[in-house]
Amino acid sequence: MSTIKQIYAREILDARGLPTIECSLWLDNGAGVTTTIPTGTSKGKYEAKELRDADPNRMAGKGVLKAVNNINTILGPQLIGQDPTKQTEIDQMMVNMDGTRNKSKLGANAILAISQAILKAAALSSNLPLYSYIQQKFQLTPNPIIPTCIYTMIEGGKHGAENLDIQEFEIIPATNIDFVSSLNMAVTIYNKIRDVLIMKGAIHSTGLNGGFTPNLFNNTDAFEIIIESIKATSYTFAQDVFMGADMSASNFFESGKYVLKDKSQAYTPKDLIAYYKSLKELYHVFYIEDPFQEDDEGSWKEITADIGGSSMIVGDSLLVTNLEKTKKAIEGKLCNSILIKPNQNGTVSGVFEVVKLARENNWQVVVSHRSGGTTDTFVADLAVGIGAQYIKFGPPNRGERVAKYNRLLTINSELTYQAQPAEAPTATTQQTQSETTPQNQETTPTQSETTSSSQETKPTQ
Repeated sequence: MSTIKQIYAREILDARGLPTIECSLWLDNGAGVTTTIPTGTSKGKYEAKELRDADPNRMAGKGVLKAVNNINTILGPQLIGQDPTKQTEIDQMMVNMDGTRNKSKLGANAILAISQAILKAAALSSNLPLYSYIQQKFQLTPNPIIPTCIYTMIEGGKHGAENLDIQEFEIIPATNIDFVSSLNMAVTIYNKIRDVLIMKGAIHSTGLNGGFTPNLFNNTDAFEIIIESIKATSYTFAQDVFMGADMSASNFFESGKYVLKDKSQAYTPKDLIAYYKSLKELYHVFYIEDPFQEDDEGSWKEITADIGGSSMIVGDSLLVTNLEKTKKAIEGKLCNSILIKPNQNGTVSGVFEVVKLARENNWQVVVSHRSGGTTDTFVADLAVGIGAQYIKFGPPNRGERVAKYNRLLTINSELTYQAQPAEAPTATTQQTQSETTPQNQETTPTQSETTSSSQETKPTQ
């Protein structure tokens, strides 16, 4: 097996025009890989801490030269000669070198940059696609699958223009719809929303992730716009497509209550649960992410007990892809689904630990991008390799989002080809393997070809 010969990092820009890290790793056989680290806008206060320079005279105070230097002079040199397939051992070495609980000394962004590069290098040296290497090496799913996509259509909160409180208004295709058809649905509805907004004379500019940020009076109007747009297509609402919402409730939590534009008085936690139940009844919102502030654990427990049997209550800021926080939530029955963001954890092996625990407790796993994304498609392979039920990569807009959907199209073609039965050779056919093996097919696979039979379907209403 090849060993690590050199690791080198540099500062680059993410999709928001803010600095992040690019890391290259070379093996002693001459092969090399490169990876980049996304960064978030809405950060949970318990997630691993990225290291920023805090120099007000450079890069708006957001530079990452300190983290880059930590890779080039501290972390990287200590890993020369290591076997990249020893992911867990190498990740632990870096965690030990940092020595802090939240990876704040050397930077979670510095540690994750190397961790991701090591995983890519191991896949390369094993001559396997990244998703296939993850599946075979870590055994978190019996088969690689294309997860169901959660597509953001409209943005508010910190991702929008502060005109809406809810951070993301999402559509979710039924799970019996294959990925290629799902992407077609997302593109169709996304463009129809633009048409509807223009027709109504509303602002149709886009937000941080590429979702629309219309000038609406309240959050309910956004759901109405999406439903009107769906009905203007060939898709049937609450049959072909459902709705979800990333509430990011910490952003509208004030003095123990929740302030939304939908009514003049602040919501108590019980009021907010009633509001979420009304969204489920009126708009078939069965996916609710971060419905409460991360420390409001009593409300998390109450909503999960109330509607968790028919809804996904998804922990993001509550869990921050952290093993201890996830254990606590499982024991307290605070939610039933987890959002996975590698940069919240800081190492790839740490992410796998969290996913394993979630799967053992029958939680739904959702792999997510970050608002400060790059064109790196690492999370697409990660989601497929661990058998995540869902992915959240944003709208079908903006290069950093589209790159991940395009990567899924490639993976989908490969999985479709692998699922095809091999043709039996005939006595009259003496062609070489390269002549008889078709290239990646353009056919659309059925759900049974690309997903496991046990994958959950959306609720029928």
